[in-house]
Amino acid sequence: MMNSEKVCKPVPGGLMLILLLALTGLDGWMMFHSIGLMAEAQKAGQAVDVWPLIGEAVAISVLAVLYCGFFVVEPNGSKVLLLFGRYVGTVKQQGFAWANPFLTKRSLSLRVRNLMGDTLKVNDLAGNPVDIAAIIVWQISDTYRASFEVDNYEQYVLLQTETSVRHLASTYPYDTEDHETSLRHNTDEVSEVLRKELQERVEVAGVKILDARLAHLAYAPEIAGAMLRRQQAAAVIAARTLIVDGAVGMVESALKKLEDTGTVVLDEERKAAMVSNLMVVLCSEHGTQPVVNAGTLYP
Repeated sequence: MMNSEKVCKPVPGGLMLILLLALTGLDGWMMFHSIGLMAEAQKAGQAVDVWPLIGEAVAISVLAVLYCGFFVVEPNGSKVLLLFGRYVGTVKQQGFAWANPFLTKRSLSLRVRNLMGDTLKVNDLAGNPVDIAAIIVWQISDTYRASFEVDNYEQYVLLQTETSVRHLASTYPYDTEDHETSLRHNTDEVSEVLRKELQERVEVAGVKILDARLAHLAYAPEIAGAMLRRQQAAAVIAARTLIVDGAVGMVESALKKLEDTGTVVLDEERKAAMVSNLMVVLCSEHGTQPVVNAGTLYP
């Protein structure tokens, strides 16, 4: 079981400063008073007692050491306290504070950080090489783990991000024609999968992943041209399918109206010819040129 952070509350720095200043002033006055008494005893030819002066000098030295216990915690900052290599606790309360001067105080930022990963070339689920990169938003949630469970928590987050992005890219196809989850069409879903996987990997470092998003996604340059033509062909087929479906509906509606109103009575051959002409007109990419028959009813 891993150890975790222990938050401790230090002595208010302002209160401790007033106390130390008062003690320093008192000790200084006593030192000058002792020096005066020593001078009077020396003039009177009496034995000089130096022990009070030695005691006051020792007190001044102790006070000087106590002054080294002051420190400042910035907003969204912290101080990790160590006593001769043993973890004592973490101070997260911002402001001016005082603690044991023999404590080692390590600063650790708790601010939210952005990590823009490098663009990686990875094969997707279908084996196509893709270029992919992600943006990670994270912050330290456990100062003990970030300080002592890993050697360098920033480098650890970077390496685990690259590992998670590679695994994500190989788990899903770049694109798909059915309803299967893909990197291109299901960005929010795959981003959430990336966040959860990365959170599991960096838990040991005391890091919390706030957000993870794909920042770059494209086919690798060596296949980008071929895949672009494939997408264009798929788009053309989809457009043609839509046009043909619409044209068929319009032709069916026209024939039904002609039959219902009895405007023109057509046999099967003429219906086939009419359908053929209407489909050409409706599905053609260019404007058609009509041929006017001014002779007979049927050409």
